[in-house]
Amino acid sequence: MAKKVETVDMADQFSEFKELKNIDKTTMISVLEESFRSVIAKMFGSDENFDVIMNPDKGDCEIYQNLEVVADDEVQNPNQQIGLTDARNDEENPDPDCEIGEEHTRKIDFAKFGRRAILNLRQTLASKILDLQKDAIYNKFKDLEGELVSGEVYQSWKREALLLDDDKNELILPKDQQIPTDNFHKGDTVRAVIHKVDNQNNNPKIIVSRTSDTFLRRLFELEVPEIHDGLIVIRAVARVPGERAKIAVESYDDRIDPVGACVGVKGSRIHGIVRELRNENIDVINYTSDPVLFIQRALSPAKITTIRIDEEGKRAEVFLRPDEVSLAIGRGGLNIRLASILTGYTIDVYRDLDNDEDDVYLDRFNDEIDQWVIDALKSIGCATAKAVLNTPRQDLIDRADLEEDTVDEVLDILRAEFED
Repeated sequence: MAKKVETVDMADQFSEFKELKNIDKTTMISVLEESFRSVIAKMFGSDENFDVIMNPDKGDCEIYQNLEVVADDEVQNPNQQIGLTDARNDEENPDPDCEIGEEHTRKIDFAKFGRRAILNLRQTLASKILDLQKDAIYNKFKDLEGELVSGEVYQSWKREALLLDDDKNELILPKDQQIPTDNFHKGDTVRAVIHKVDNQNNNPKIIVSRTSDTFLRRLFELEVPEIHDGLIVIRAVARVPGERAKIAVESYDDRIDPVGACVGVKGSRIHGIVRELRNENIDVINYTSDPVLFIQRALSPAKITTIRIDEEGKRAEVFLRPDEVSLAIGRGGLNIRLASILTGYTIDVYRDLDNDEDDVYLDRFNDEIDQWVIDALKSIGCATAKAVLNTPRQDLIDRADLEEDTVDEVLDILRAEFED
């Protein structure tokens, strides 16, 4: 009766292994053998003189104990030695011709060790199976970092959302990796990219993201066949999630317009991406290795008069007509910030003074005004004295994030310049 119970247990364990994905047969056999040896070592003090033969196709295993044959009165360790008489009359494997000093092999019926031993084996196997599953999950998703994945929202909390993919693997979408206007409910299907995979204490944690530049790249690859096929390549991406993004593309085929291909007929291709990104505005521009032309395109829709490039310092001074400055800067400085990220150049915007010879660039006042104050004013498009004086005082305080006393001091210095 005991043997039947043991056989069923073993068959169940083998069956469970066969259902596991990403675990090859060699690994399966190795882990099963290791589990049996672990239990044997606990019962006999050592597993060194045991042979464990796995039969995964039959769903069982055979265990043999190798014992040294000694005189009947010299058995000191029954787990390592066997008396001559016992070896010759062994019920399982009698060896009437054996002699002292030889090795006798005894077949072990695991079921005879009782329910406790079988339970111990099951627990050991379960633990190792769990470790194998965790390793398989980690290795699978580690190789998929940066790839697009879909999951169903299982639960949403204040700091993160839990998604389940088609195989019920858990995907964590932290709040800082969500688009600000994301609002998920249980059962929603969400797309993201695998951002990173941690494995602390052999506990894999799959972090996904909707705010990374890679997410935008993967969406374009999905919607634009020419990108997927390698005919168009994405050269650079700059993005403020949920607000605006710029993407530079280049075609390897002169017959293909990369911008037109990405946008699609009447915006058919890009509209799907915009909806996925919660109405994030996307500017698609033609990439060029010419930094001057690239910066001009990146600052679109503003029209630039002149550009001065410092290629070593990766800085660019851009001159525009006064009415174009606000377009180049963008709301909250967003356009110029994205253009700087996209091109890799720090961009300083200046008003073109050809039509106003009396105006003066703020940098001329760096002996009276701290440079960080000048930089703050330039960041909101006020690169000249008259630009500052023509901007409402409260705007200078709020938009440049300056103290009232600092703004008043700057205004006094600049007014004095024109009074003189």
